[in-house]
Amino acid sequence: MALPFTDVSRYLTEVTPARDEVLTEMENYARENRFPIVGPTSGSFLHQMVLLTSPKRIFEMGSGFGYSSYWMAKALKDPEAKITCTDGSAENAERATGYFQRGGISDRIDYQIGNALEIIDQTVGEFDIIYNDIDKDSYPEAFRKAIPRLRSGGLFITDNLLWQGRVMSNEDQSPTTLGIKELTRLLYGSTEVFTTIIPLRDGLAVSVKY
Repeated sequence: MALPFTDVSRYLTEVTPARDEVLTEMENYARENRFPIVGPTSGSFLHQMVLLTSPKRIFEMGSGFGYSSYWMAKALKDPEAKITCTDGSAENAERATGYFQRGGISDRIDYQIGNALEIIDQTVGEFDIIYNDIDKDSYPEAFRKAIPRLRSGGLFITDNLLWQGRVMSNEDQSPTTLGIKELTRLLYGSTEVFTTIIPLRDGLAVSVKY
């Protein structure tokens, strides 16, 4: 008998190895303040993607207080590799900086406060990985901004493609749900990338640029 998806997700979280004290504190903060983060299962997946691809430049659209970027930064092999973090909140940036310093990874991070869609336009060069977790109604625009900035073989990774099942109903016409659906259509209709949606936690789309 197939297990409900929530049970599978709970099981995967339970068997994920314990995190270091900084990540554990970040998870506790997110839980206590109802701050959305990708959680340890998706975080460890992002870590693995960095280990597999050995990127030198990562651009993160929507960094919050640094949980996802912490996972990715810990996997960077090249001492010159950098992650550009973006978020509109100075408070999130300050909290993230504290975590990065305690984790010994602050030299791998460039945290910029502002609109990710504007910051990527102002940042020169191509990226090896672009991770997208901004406001969901802006997901289609994130696609249009990100894909031209990826190198060939680079990854465009997006969180929340399953959106707690709301994408499977036509009744939800909210801008957030419609934005996720439109991004899904763009990803699977594009001739520039090959995409798989992985049903891990709330759904991660991994797109490889041809």
